[in-house]
Amino acid sequence: MISTGSRAVVDDLALRHLDAAYNLGRWLLGSEQDAADAVHDAYLRAARAADTYAGGNARAWWLAIVRNCCLARLAVRNKEKKNVAIDDHPLAAEHWMPRAEAEEIEEQVDSSRRRQLIAALLRDLPVTFREVLVLREIEELSYREIADVLEMPIGTVMSRLARGRALLQKALTDNGTVEAPHGL
Repeated sequence: MISTGSRAVVDDLALRHLDAAYNLGRWLLGSEQDAADAVHDAYLRAARAADTYAGGNARAWWLAIVRNCCLARLAVRNKEKKNVAIDDHPLAAEHWMPRAEAEEIEEQVDSSRRRQLIAALLRDLPVTFREVLVLREIEELSYREIADVLEMPIGTVMSRLARGRALLQKALTDNGTVEAPHGL
């Protein structure tokens, strides 16, 4: 049984970090509906575990629960088919990436295309690299917070972040979007 005080703490935490939770779920699962379901599952898990929360970074605790719910959904999905389905709605990438403040229409179109390309390439990365990049670059969590969310050493976070960035950079270079740095 959850105490009223614990439920209020979970409610407040979930509301304050709902966008981050939903965004993480969307990036990991590739579906708005699945993300919403995973966040709902996470809320129920957090509410059940509220009395056992030992303190610390509450945001990391909440996002770890969301991540675990997403990974559970991915495991079920992967049993049914090998590849994770990603919706191909043409405006999906634009919704999740920050908007550029370009003054010219041409710059806005180019910027929009680049955001869509980066979002597509990010979705193509393995989940282990995608989740670290999303938590750091989009949700702006610290390395320590990411380590807490993913329940791994901070060195592993830094390694996966560097590798994920390198894979994304290579994909952009291979796509002809950016020039490869000299010496590679």
